[in-house]
Amino acid sequence: MAKLTHKRVINIAIPIVLSNATVPILGAVDTGVVGQMGLAVPIGAVGIGAVILSVFYWFFGFLRMGTTGLTSQALG
Repeated sequence: MAKLTHKRVINIAIPIVLSNATVPILGAVDTGVVGQMGLAVPIGAVGIGAVILSVFYWFFGFLRMGTTGLTSQALG
């Protein structure tokens, strides 16, 4: 088994950090782009869509969190 170093842990963690950061950024960018239209209804629709996407993303986050522990135990 390879030696566990800080660099290895950071290399494993970076994709997870980026994944967690993209969900709120996606909603903000969508709202900003649609906000250029100057109409309230499309901005509200994008806002609701961003909230729904976030809820589903975090609701199913238990799969990521649950399988992480099982995977680490299986791999040693």
